[in-house]
Amino acid sequence: MKYSNKFQSMADAARSRVDEVLPKDVDGLLQSGAIALDIRDKEEHDNDHIQGSLNISRGKLEMIVESKIPDLNTTILCYCNAFNRGALSADSLRSMGYQNAKLIAGGLLAYRKLDSVAG
Repeated sequence: MKYSNKFQSMADAARSRVDEVLPKDVDGLLQSGAIALDIRDKEEHDNDHIQGSLNISRGKLEMIVESKIPDLNTTILCYCNAFNRGALSADSLRSMGYQNAKLIAGGLLAYRKLDSVAG
């Protein structure tokens, strides 16, 4: 998908402010108590997602995240299909006080690529 220059600039700036987690490290972090946060729309999540992930669409994130993840110290692994929405979400969560909000580098596409390599 081709994004507007302003949107891409915002997403790139957000990505520069958040820590990224490599897809190969996701499962271990989840086993240690991290939450995978799928910020894509419900239809996208229903189609495919990281097992056990919490789905809060990007448009509702700031309004309801505190009721779903009340502990500001929780490690949150934000993801979308690739980078942009995940980066914007992790950056937004960090500004809300979730200092351990991170981005899964490459999103669901990169995470699934591990499955195809391992399988």
